[in-house]
Amino acid sequence: VLPQTPPHKVFLSALQPNTAVSTYAVPSEIQLEGKGGNLSDEMTRAKRVQQQVAMRLAEKTSTLSRQNGSMSSGSQGNLMMMQQHRQTTLPRTMSIKSMHSVGKGMDIYDGQMDMTGSMGNLSRINNMDMATAVRYLSETDAELQVLGAAFIQHECYNDTEAKKEVHRCNGIPELVRLFNSENQEVARYATGATRNLIYENMDNKVALIEGGGIPQLIEALKVNDDELRKNITGILWNLSSKDNLKEKLAKETLGELTERILIPLSGSGDYEVIQQSPSEVDIFYNTTGCLRNLSSVNEKTRRQMRETNGLVDALVGYIQASLQDGKVEEKGVENAVCVMRNLSYQLYSEIPPSAMLRLEGPTRGQDTSRSEAIGCFTPQSKKVKNMNQDLVTFTEVARVPKGLEWLWHPQVVGLYNRVLQGCEFNFTTREAAAGALQNITAGDKRWAGVLSRVALEQERMLPVMLDKLRTNNDLELRSLTGFLRNLSRHAKDKNAMATKTVNNLVDKLPVDGQQKEPSSDVVVNICGALNNMVTCSAVAARDITFFDGLQKLVAIKNSNDSSPGKLKAAKAAATVLCNMFQYKKLHKDYKQVRNTPKEW
Repeated sequence: VLPQTPPHKVFLSALQPNTAVSTYAVPSEIQLEGKGGNLSDEMTRAKRVQQQVAMRLAEKTSTLSRQNGSMSSGSQGNLMMMQQHRQTTLPRTMSIKSMHSVGKGMDIYDGQMDMTGSMGNLSRINNMDMATAVRYLSETDAELQVLGAAFIQHECYNDTEAKKEVHRCNGIPELVRLFNSENQEVARYATGATRNLIYENMDNKVALIEGGGIPQLIEALKVNDDELRKNITGILWNLSSKDNLKEKLAKETLGELTERILIPLSGSGDYEVIQQSPSEVDIFYNTTGCLRNLSSVNEKTRRQMRETNGLVDALVGYIQASLQDGKVEEKGVENAVCVMRNLSYQLYSEIPPSAMLRLEGPTRGQDTSRSEAIGCFTPQSKKVKNMNQDLVTFTEVARVPKGLEWLWHPQVVGLYNRVLQGCEFNFTTREAAAGALQNITAGDKRWAGVLSRVALEQERMLPVMLDKLRTNNDLELRSLTGFLRNLSRHAKDKNAMATKTVNNLVDKLPVDGQQKEPSSDVVVNICGALNNMVTCSAVAARDITFFDGLQKLVAIKNSNDSSPGKLKAAKAAATVLCNMFQYKKLHKDYKQVRNTPKEW
């Protein structure tokens, strides 16, 4: 018997790396002095923030001093409050400080402004300290609370020392107390300040949680205010980037986030189409970014997310609607597919036992002919072969999937297929879809084989996968080759699969073991796929030789690189070569290959 990959070796797609989020918020690109035009320089923008705040504080202080602490209606009419803006997402491999702001900023007075009354107070404003700002938070006057929160928000803009100072002044509990203020402007500023405070500051994140911040944020979500919700979901996304906070965050937020944000904005609630305003696009993006992080932490949280009522349905509905609307490239879709991919990780060992029993099929002694013929597309069943593909049913699952059943339902294979074919530019979305397919076809469970054959025979995905192999993105290649490895394992006709795939797979192998690209993980996957076919198919061994795979495999085997990844690749190549050697009729062909050692 030719050696094969041991049954216990399950090749799963690694969890989608975490995303993080910058919580800095700055005004829109408004030119100072009312002269129009845009500012893009980061230093200029930061300076603009400080000038805006100083002017805001000066006006407020002047008015407060005249009105004995009460802001005049005239001042309210002349000043528009600064809104909160979209946070900056961070690349998965690095942290950068660039900010992007959108939306409406605070109106700036131009040369017509009479500064006589307020200029005398500018020196007092410039000398305002953090302790005073924190003290304002505990005042009963809403205008003072806004003043304190606004000062904190902008002082903490990209300023580590300011964040530490707020922490020393015990300002975070005071901000938490204002999250559910009756004055929505106060709540907006309090949450906006908190966004900036917790960005890249673990002490402030912990202080927020210990101060009861999460329940207060979730309570504030009930207020139908887009700016407030943008801040809240931005804070939750930021908190979710830390592994030690994820479990608590999931426990306290999943239900409300799903019910109040995910379902209504996904198009799976009362609306059949996605109708998102620009603010709601940001809110949905923040929320799915948070879920993407939470889904990557551990089995307990994945189980909780799968079983959260409406969560999986909303994700699937959003992806389906985005495909229909031609919006598959958008970042919200990326997050949704990444969550689906993570919830598919180790699926068959984590789903409820009752569901797993159904997927494993009839027990011994029961009549297996009907379910096996329908569920597995057995080659002998002419009835199944001749059935319209849309009419093929599976006795193991519901005709119309619902809830967590979507994760392993045959229809989800078609959904991921459409994402792969429809997504031209966003490689992260494609990689996540391929990774989800890899996860649900991994291992030796019966249902992994069923879904593999759905992909091969019903969805006819092989040409799609081979076309996607042209990418040079290693992360995407890793998931694509992992999925192909699983398909090669479960394919009924190894000769036919070898004829279609060997050329493409060999082409992606490095010419020797010294190349850095593709990565060792990709090389191991390709060798695994080749080995799955070679163990059952002389055609595979012949084609590997014909397409110059023999020299590549020998070079990878003999790379003499002692790094763990290269050693795995060398071992995988050696296994393929060993199995190829078993076909004695092909030895003549092997010998014709230039520079092939006798012992390989």
